[in-house]
Amino acid sequence: MTATDTPGAQPLYHGSKADLKPGDLIGPGYASNYGGRKPAAYVYLSATLDAATWGAELAVGDGPGRIYIVAPTGPFEDDPNLTDRKFPGNPTKSYRTRDPLRIIGEVRDWQGHPPERLQEMRDHLARLKALGVEAIED
Repeated sequence: MTATDTPGAQPLYHGSKADLKPGDLIGPGYASNYGGRKPAAYVYLSATLDAATWGAELAVGDGPGRIYIVAPTGPFEDDPNLTDRKFPGNPTKSYRTRDPLRIIGEVRDWQGHPPERLQEMRDHLARLKALGVEAIED
């Protein structure tokens, strides 16, 4: 499915620390933000600001978190790291694609998670890393 297939489709987002501008492309092949930081086979997107906020807050890098409005350049599918294992039915509206995402704009007025909730998530991810749990990339 693609957002451009449906007139009036809701916006899609990508959270990152990369400093990008409209027209830039985000694609797979860069070091993942999670696990062993292997080159990612997919690029991730969401139809919810909350999921994109987690991406912006947890991304590796020194810059501020950023949330971009994106347009997929090819098909995308449910993200099995969230949908099948944690949230059946994809209520987080989280997706992945092997094709680049084109930056359409940036959300500048997003709210981050409370510091204690953000630390809980960082601790959870550290536990997964220590256990050797990697993102599903098949």
